[in-house]
Amino acid sequence: MHHSRLACLVIDCRTDDLGRDTDFWSAALGLPVKSVPEGSPPYAKLSVPQGEPNIWLQQVEHESRVHLDIETDDLEAEVERLEALGARRIGFVKRWWVMEAPSGQRFCVVTPQRPDFPAGATAWP
Repeated sequence: MHHSRLACLVIDCRTDDLGRDTDFWSAALGLPVKSVPEGSPPYAKLSVPQGEPNIWLQQVEHESRVHLDIETDDLEAEVERLEALGARRIGFVKRWWVMEAPSGQRFCVVTPQRPDFPAGATAWP
């Protein structure tokens, strides 16, 4: 048995000024900026109420879009479950899988990201 749930909404920004875009989304959503960790590509995190999915901004080279991350305690089992539903693997990046839904949207399957995991997660046989 493994668990999974929505972990994060990621706002992919094709931009030369992630700080400006982070300020925009912070004001638009009424959520303060929580952190801007070191790393590549650059990321920023908004502060969300406890129990809600994280919201990250990510500077990217591809077109701007929003994608979601599904967190799980068994990466391979969750990817296989999603493949059985019609998703396909695009590629493994660092510690997570980039997937594509049958309708073409990209999303990621990641290890647990929120500290209360697996609370609220679905248990899969």
